[in-house]
Parts: sequence; structure tokens; C-alpha cells
Amino acid sequence: MEQTTENISAASGSRWRKWGPYLSERQWSTVREDYSEYGDAWNYLTHDMARSRAYRWGEDGIGGISDNKQLLCFALAFWNHHDPFLKERLFGLTAHEGNHGEDVKEYYYYLDSTPSHSYMKMLYKYPQEAFPYELLVKENQSRSRLDPEFELMDTGIFDEDRYFDIFIEYAKADEEDILVRVTIHNRGPETAKIDVLPHLWFRNTWSWGYPDQKYKPSLQATKPGIVSVQHRAMATKRLYCDRKPSLLFCENETHVEPLSEKDAKKYFKDGITEFIVNEKASAINPARKGTKAAAHYPLTIAAGGSETIRLRLTHNDALTLTDAFADFDAIFTQRLQDANAFYNVLQKNIASSDARNVQRQALGGMLWNKQFYHYYIPQWLNGDPSQPPPTTFRQKGRNNEWVHLKNADIISMPDKWEYPWYAAWDLAFHCIPLAMVDPEFAKDQLVLLTREQYMHPNGQLPAYEWNFNDVNPPVHAWAVWRVYSMDKSKNKKRGDRKFLERVFHKLLLNFTWWVNRQDHKGNNIFKGGFLGLDNIGVFDRSNTLPTGGHLEQADGTSWMAMYTLNMMRIALELAQTNSVYEDLAIKFFEHFLLIAKAMNKLGDQDIHMWDENDNFFYDVLQTPSDDRIRLKVRSMVGLIPLFAVEVLDTLSLKSLREFSYNLKWFLYNRPDLMQEIARWDLPSESAYLLFSPLSKIRLKGLLVRMLDETEFLSDYGIRSLSRVHVDDPYVFNLNGTIFSVGYKPAESDSSMFGGNSNWRGPIWFPVNYLIITSLERYHCFYGDEFKMECPTGSGHFMTLADIADELSKRLCRLFLKDKTGKRTVFEGNEKMQTDPHFRDYILFYEYFHGDNGRGVGASHQTGWTGLMAELLNRHPSS
Repeated sequence: MEQTTENISAASGSRWRKWGPYLSERQWSTVREDYSEYGDAWNYLTHDMARSRAYRWGEDGIGGISDNKQLLCFALAFWNHHDPFLKERLFGLTAHEGNHGEDVKEYYYYLDSTPSHSYMKMLYKYPQEAFPYELLVKENQSRSRLDPEFELMDTGIFDEDRYFDIFIEYAKADEEDILVRVTIHNRGPETAKIDVLPHLWFRNTWSWGYPDQKYKPSLQATKPGIVSVQHRAMATKRLYCDRKPSLLFCENETHVEPLSEKDAKKYFKDGITEFIVNEKASAINPARKGTKAAAHYPLTIAAGGSETIRLRLTHNDALTLTDAFADFDAIFTQRLQDANAFYNVLQKNIASSDARNVQRQALGGMLWNKQFYHYYIPQWLNGDPSQPPPTTFRQKGRNNEWVHLKNADIISMPDKWEYPWYAAWDLAFHCIPLAMVDPEFAKDQLVLLTREQYMHPNGQLPAYEWNFNDVNPPVHAWAVWRVYSMDKSKNKKRGDRKFLERVFHKLLLNFTWWVNRQDHKGNNIFKGGFLGLDNIGVFDRSNTLPTGGHLEQADGTSWMAMYTLNMMRIALELAQTNSVYEDLAIKFFEHFLLIAKAMNKLGDQDIHMWDENDNFFYDVLQTPSDDRIRLKVRSMVGLIPLFAVEVLDTLSLKSLREFSYNLKWFLYNRPDLMQEIARWDLPSESAYLLFSPLSKIRLKGLLVRMLDETEFLSDYGIRSLSRVHVDDPYVFNLNGTIFSVGYKPAESDSSMFGGNSNWRGPIWFPVNYLIITSLERYHCFYGDEFKMECPTGSGHFMTLADIADELSKRLCRLFLKDKTGKRTVFEGNEKMQTDPHFRDYILFYEYFHGDNGRGVGASHQTGWTGLMAELLNRHPSS
């Protein structure tokens, strides 16, 4: 059973997780690989260049795996006898090519994985005709931001089902013995040819001029169908290839034009492509050795037929080719049974087979979306000894203040093609579904960003590689508490206090950074720039405002109110066994009171964030002349105050005398602060205490807005911008220059933040999830007597818990089949809705159309959209 496999993994540390799906889906055009003069990552190393230029910091491939230091890599490559080069990596448009920013133009699906990666499965769909590279670029470049994207399916390449379904599966016999099964189906009406080339190669660590990194590993054919793997940092391995295919070898080194006869005899990274596609025999090494190798399987598959290829990468170097595959099928059968047993336990309360399928793919995507992330800022800024020196611009450019940063870890990615780098607030949300299947990995991820190699010495968490200095919402403490609680519940109330305490101490530094750097005038009103919400504002909030002055951000301030309550809650948990933490808990409570007062009223001025007439929170623009202007955009910014809520059981406070005493002290001695938060009784008079900046009246007013179907409430969740802005966009006139925010339910029509995502109308999972969990907390205090009309004006009243449940169901509705068998996420795509080879494979998009629920943005952002897996657990009848 999979539980046995996972227990083996736990008993042996991380060995069972040493090998996993740690290759990126796109290493090209990343910041790490950018050595251009002025930081033009998208053009410095393109998809077209990637096949012939060695990467510096990581590797990519299709359906690939590597060890956890990415020394040795394995992935699949294909050729349909029409493409101009091998299909070694996924193709997509750069930010400059797409009319809505960068976007992968392929169809691939992460179908399954166990936490230890003892079994994994994915599907790649490869066209039989020439892949339309040029057409995709040309057509998308010709379209404006007002036009839809031109997708791969729009080219007609999948018409008549002329494509191959390629299923890639992995099964581990043990932690260093990995079986690979590739099954290729011809879905087309005619016999078709395909060359399948499993690739094995070393990440290039030897070409950069460092004395201690000159060692060059080796791959070499020893017998027919067998490749020997030699690397001083790992035990000798063998790749066994069933059917004894031809073995092709070159070097994982950049292809340079030969300057001498000696150079002409080198075999470069693109050698295998040159040999297969261009029939250039001199491109591969006749001695059958190198640092990059491929097994060549030329196949001809009948219409409707299939072929299976088997390989084995193992530390057992004494096997014959026959021995290597004697137990192959039995091991695969056992590992699949293990995986099924693991998920049967996890899904025991989910009745619907469709819901189980969606959840398993969501969790499979979470586990496949791991990546070895390697980035050492000093080396990147200064350049390598054997490479040209960087320009002076580089030293002053991107990420130059992060010289401490040295990352070389397995990290959960938002999307290994669209966003093949970690982002602080994305990662926090990833850890919730990850904790369902692998709480230790989830906890390790949360610890990781607070380590010295990540967190800035000043306490700032790194945002993302395009700009580590940017500011993400401070949700780390929220995720820490939630993962701790989930793990505690699984472990019969035994919480991992070491983890909780370790991260709490680091977050004290981060909290201090926020207070010192983001509170503009020390009045508990916080900024932070875009805060992950991209184009939601009137202006680009990460740059200098065109008006001058500064913004008092309703969302920045609310996030900080939430942060204080999260830290208070963690401190109270730690105080159960160490009373020292009571002092910290009361300190965070005081911070919360000050922020809550500032949110509701700033001094004696008339213009503050809460608008009594609109029952809504708005950003406030303070001009250089000290004028204060509400920017009356009804957006998610004004709903984020809902997230600042905590409910405490008074029974748990009885042993915390210092904290209880200080609560009473504030109640009697600082009524000016206490009146700005939700009312609560003293511990002796009530079972619960509620901490929130929203009074009962303001909570109701805000929910009336949120639950209005003409505003925020969609059939599929809460929109990021009110629909009132369809006909009434917010307009700001600055000396004749018009800035406006209108409702755009899907793709962005703005170039702000590259235009590849949109917060002006679509539905986003992370904030919807926080709304749901916040409503549950409010219900814990107010109980069943507090009811709201849902939808607003319907005459149907629901408790806050029922509203949370309703919102959860609406989000699930995006993915689950409706009564006609269709999925909302595939709205407008008939083939994905009805074709038996498409309809049950799920794409987890970045966000969703605010009106019809169509998936939009990055198509594999299982990251925070993977929260779907946790929501499905809430609806056993799904």
C-alpha cells in the first residue's frame, strides 16, 4: 500500500523524495538565464535558442525528472517527421509575442502523483503535422489586447484527431531505482510515424570557470541498450532501454561556430536534433559517450493503435537487459495499487467519481509542480570566470540588493512554464493542499522562505525573481497557522510546536520590516504597492504615483490587520507551554487595535478608508498638497478587511492569565481603541471572543455588496471587481489625462504588470478561499442567528457558514461536470467538453471569467488553484 511507501519515506528521511519531477517546464527566458546588457530576459535566451545553448542555472524538459540537486536529468523528446527540430521542451509565447502576455501553447496534463513520487503520470498531446510555431507567434502578435488569445487548438492542428496521446509514467522500485513507461496512442485516422527519444543528461556545472567545478561527468554506452552513468557526486547508475534502441550521444554544451579543426570535432547540445532531423551524422559522438544521451525509438503506429516503451534508471549496475525488465510490470502494478490505496483513504468521503478525478488531478498537479530552483545572486550579478564580464548596468539593476540570496532547493512553483520561479504569497496558498497529502513538505516550504538564504537581513521575504524587492501580501503567518492546525488534527492533537516556534521567530523579523518600511507616516496605515493584485488599481501601485503623494491602501492595511491576528494566534498557541509568548500575543493584539482604528477613522479627518454611504472600503490618495481623495473603485481591495478576523475560545485563555489581564486592561483603559473593533464580552461572560475591524453593522453592509449578483457574486465565486463598473467605470482625471478602471471579466486590456493577468473582474481562487475561511470564523462567533440574504435581494437568508459553503460549491462548479456532462472551465471549447480524449483531463487555470467561468491565464497554475482539492473535501456528496 502507498501508506507503506510513505512510511518508508518518513523512516529514511528524504531519500524517497530524492528523485522527482524537479525539471522546469521552461528554463529559457527566465531572469536566472538572463545575461543581457539591460535585463531583457524574454529576448536574451529564447525557445529557439534553448536547444543549442547550455543553461547556467537549471534544466527543462517534457515530463521530466531529476535528483534533488539536478545533477542528472531525464525527460522525453519527440519528432513527428514534420517539425524542423525535436520537441524537447514546451513552446509558448514570450511577454512580447502574446497579445495577453506570455502563454504556453501546448496541451499537457499532470494526472497523478504520490507524495514520495513513487508513482507519477502525465499526458502530453503531440500533433502529427508540423507544429505551428510561426502561425502562433504571427497571429497573436497581430491581435490587440481587446481580442482573445489565439490558442493551439484554434490552428486546426487537432482536427480529425491527428495527434498522439503520450502517457508518461514513473514507478520507483526503491529510492534510487526508477522505472519509466511511455505509452503512445495514435488518435488519428491513419498510420503515423513518431520518433520517441528518451533523453538522459547532466546539468552543465563544468563550463563556468570555477576551479572546484571543472569535473565533467560521463554517460557512455556499455552494451546494447545500456548507458553507464558516472558522476563523482552520485553512485554509478545504469539506464536500461528495452528493445535495444540506438544510443546517441553529444555534450550538454553551447553550440558555437567552430574556430578550429579541434572545435569542429565537438558534439554540442543540439547534436541529437541535428542527427535525427537534419541527418547530420557528425553531430553525434561515434565513440558513444558524452554528457547528453538519447535512446532512439522510431515508431510507426496504426490508426487507433499504441506502442509502449520501457526504461529503467537504477543504481543496480549489475543487471542484464533481460533482468532489468523481468519485474518491471509487477512493480508498476504494485505502485499504482499503492497510489490508489493512498487516495482511497484520502477521498473516502467523496462520493462522486468525477469529483475524485478532479481532486486527484489537482493534487497530482500540486506534486508535479515542484522544481529544483537554483539561483545564487552574487555569481549571477558578477558573472562567471569563463564568461564575458557583465555590464555596469547589471550591478545596479534587478535584484542587486539581494546579494545574500543563494537558493538551491526543491520548491513548489505556481506554474513551471508560466511562472517557473517561486512567489512568496503563491507559495503560502500552495501549502494548504500540499498539507493534505504531504504535511512535512508543506512545513518545509514555509520554513524555507524564512531561512537566511532567502529572507533578506532586513526581514523582507523575497517576492519573485523578476523583482525580489516587490511586496506580496503578508499571508505567510496565516499559512503557517493553517498548516500547523491541519497537521495537528491529523496527528491526534499533537502539533509540531518546533515548526511553529521556528517560523514564528523569523516572522517577527518580517513583521518588523513591514512596520518600519511600509507604514508611511507611522499612523498604522500601510502601503505595499501592487500586493499581488496586479492591475486592480487606478495606477500602478508599485511605482511612483503620477499624482505625486502616496496611497493609503485599504488592502495593505487590512493584510497587516490579518497578519497581527495570525501572529497573535500563533503566540497564544506557543504560550500554552511557554508563558513568555503571552507578552508577544498582547503586543500583536495592541498592533491590531491600532490598525483597526486607522482603518475605520484616521485622526479627525473626514476622508478615511471606510465610506459610510457606500458601505465599502477604498484606497485613499493623499496628494503632495495633503488633499485626501477616495479612489472609489469597488474591488477586492475593499473586501480584504474581511480577512482580518480571529475567534478565540475563552476556555483556552483561562490558563493565560497575563493575556486575559491585558485584554481587560485595554477594555477599561483604552475605550478609544476598543470601540473600533467588533464588540466582544469578557472571558467570564462569553464562550468566544471575536477580533475584527468590522463592527456587526459594517460586516453586514460589506456582505450586502459582496453577495449582490449585480456586483461581486458570480455563479462561480466572488469577482475581483464589481460588475457596476461595466457601465460605470471609475474615472480619475489628472490634468486632462484620464485613468479609468472598468469591469473586464476575463483577459486584461491593460499592459500594467505585463498584461498577463487581470484583477478587474475575474474570479481568483486565493482570495475566494480566504473569504470562505473568514466567513467560517465569523460564524463561529455569531452563530446561526446571524443571517444574510444570499444572493442579495433574493429573499433567501443563510447563515455565514451556509454562505461559505455556497461559495465553495460555486467554485467547485468551475471544474465538476454539470447535468449535461460539461465543465464550466472549458466554456466555449467544444472539443474539450465532449471529446473522450479531452473531457476528463483538467486544466487548472490561474483565474476564471467573472461571468461564464471560463479558465483564463496560466493553464497549469495548479499552485493556488489547487485549493480546489481542499474545497472538494468539504462537499462529501460532490
